[in-house]
Amino acid sequence: MSFDTSRARAAIFKRIRVNQHRTGEPVAAERALAEDYLARHPAGPRPALEGDLRTRFRAMSEKMASTVDEVPRFADAPAAVARYLDAQALGRRAVAWPALAGLDWAGAGLEVEFRAPRFDESQGADAVGITGCYCALAETGTVVLLSGPDTPASTHLLPETHVALVRASRIVAGMEDAFALLRGERGDARQMLPRALNMVSGPSRTADIEQTVVLGAHGPYRVHLIIATEE
Repeated sequence: MSFDTSRARAAIFKRIRVNQHRTGEPVAAERALAEDYLARHPAGPRPALEGDLRTRFRAMSEKMASTVDEVPRFADAPAAVARYLDAQALGRRAVAWPALAGLDWAGAGLEVEFRAPRFDESQGADAVGITGCYCALAETGTVVLLSGPDTPASTHLLPETHVALVRASRIVAGMEDAFALLRGERGDARQMLPRALNMVSGPSRTADIEQTVVLGAHGPYRVHLIIATEE
């Protein structure tokens, strides 16, 4: 079960501001000063990216041991997920973000439940988690995920297999662009920033023991990305 903590967080911030002898909510002048600082703050050096963003994102994702598929439209994703699960002999059951409930999963022959995953083997652990993403980074082949009531972080952290749906229009060059997008879309008083932001670059891995890379150490050992190329 997931909880929306934005109201409690807003109350905490309001108390801090009151104790600083400021108004409970940021005023327009304060926001203008912050925006002016961000606009004037010099950006650090960044590497040049070759090719278009989608091609670069796919290449870097595969370099990070993710597998990648492409479909024309976001609505085509369920069929692509079914093909992937069949190819991997993973069965056709999964949990998914509630935010993805509008897609036709049943029509693709999938049994999808829109809830946070179970990890306890005694309760029947969920092996496959399906998510969308907030945006994706072409520079590193990374998907950016924001937590929320309809986008629980556990969906991409707990199952052994993570399938992420990516809109090509949401692929940006790098991390700086992702944070600029987040400030522009979620940085005002109307919509709070998320409780957690996670960046996923391929399967979980570690090389702590004898410098031998082991996948799935702290999360999924299988990551599959489906890019909707026309959206």
